[in-house]
Amino acid sequence: MKVYTKTGDKGTTALFGGTRVPKDHIRIDSYGTVDELNSYIGLIRDQEIDSSYKTILIEIQDRLFTVGAILATPQEKEVLKNGELRLKNLGIIDSDIELLEKEIDKMDESLPPMTHFVLPGGHPTVSHCHIARCICRRAERLAVHLSHNEHVPEIAIQYLNRLSDYLFVLARKLSSDLKAEEVKWIPRK
Repeated sequence: MKVYTKTGDKGTTALFGGTRVPKDHIRIDSYGTVDELNSYIGLIRDQEIDSSYKTILIEIQDRLFTVGAILATPQEKEVLKNGELRLKNLGIIDSDIELLEKEIDKMDESLPPMTHFVLPGGHPTVSHCHIARCICRRAERLAVHLSHNEHVPEIAIQYLNRLSDYLFVLARKLSSDLKAEEVKWIPRK
């Protein structure tokens, strides 16, 4: 199979099911941002961090492929002509969100309570987490925007919301693990 097909040379691309849309369509922007997030999480996973974080990040990357597939499938193409679901073995389920919540709670137990806002940074790995968190929030906003006009399963948006929380807490936990300096945000008086 060739990487290039030339079918997108005029600025359109195919969704799952074959529907062609402009490359700047909100659906493309939505799953493209999820792909960007997935790549950034790969960058975090490539850092010198505890293997337990890497295991969770691999699981998250797998789930993000699923979210991307969901966002790339218009509602009218969710069911194949033979009656089977196009994404039959794919989906985000409650336990995917519960895993993120469990990991957030586990990391939070070892962290001091939040008493102030912190500026992103302190260590390159922590900064990567904050960038991924921001990309995740953008992916969530785009999925919500898409949902105003087209079907987006609510659980996909919930997953992105919880994932941004996870990435924030992971950044805090890695700051602690790496003994990175946390700089407090100090508003002007």
